[in-house]
Amino acid sequence: MTPLVVVLSAPSGGGKTTITQALLAGRKDIGYSVSATTRTPRPGERDGDAYHFLSREEFQRRWDRGEFLESAEYAGERYGTLKSEVDRVLAAGRHVVLDIEVQGARAVRRAYPPPRSVSIFIVPPSAEVLIERLRGRNTETGETLARRLDRAIWEVQQASEYEHLVVNDVLADAVRDVGTIITEGGRVAHRGPPGLAGRILEGLTREAERLRRNS
Repeated sequence: MTPLVVVLSAPSGGGKTTITQALLAGRKDIGYSVSATTRTPRPGERDGDAYHFLSREEFQRRWDRGEFLESAEYAGERYGTLKSEVDRVLAAGRHVVLDIEVQGARAVRRAYPPPRSVSIFIVPPSAEVLIERLRGRNTETGETLARRLDRAIWEVQQASEYEHLVVNDVLADAVRDVGTIITEGGRVAHRGPPGLAGRILEGLTREAERLRRNS
């Protein structure tokens, strides 16, 4: 078995983190790359477990030294994937799954081009399902939901960059499909139902426009 870098991306609410956790729990041939962040540890979090917790100065120094494959900023804090973490898992003979956003995924694919990597985009079965998942968080106003939908629209538009597309309708089925892609080494293309990404884009766009008209 040649270990792979498995890139999982999805719009917010797509379920990529849950799928990643299920794969890690269910397969001994898959390992976890511990990300780095500048945010403060939450109660119970230990350095080197969920994250490597770095000061902003140390994060920047390590970025300048080229130690990161990719990084992004969320809510004023920086997050990134360390090359050393990915290589640690690969050296142990295990696949490494990276749960990252679209721009970070591009950087990882440049560093580990196919066949060393496999890229998988996760989509909901419909725009309506994704909208309900976002509404179910009970933290969104009409305007903030519209902004999240704008981001989701942009992300789904990038799905064609990925080698595989998996529909997350029933979680167990999505985990199985991603697992099959990994076992096959990414050699067999999985693209989901024809036209699904386009239909999701149409539905998300309609809802974002409706929210803005009513805000």
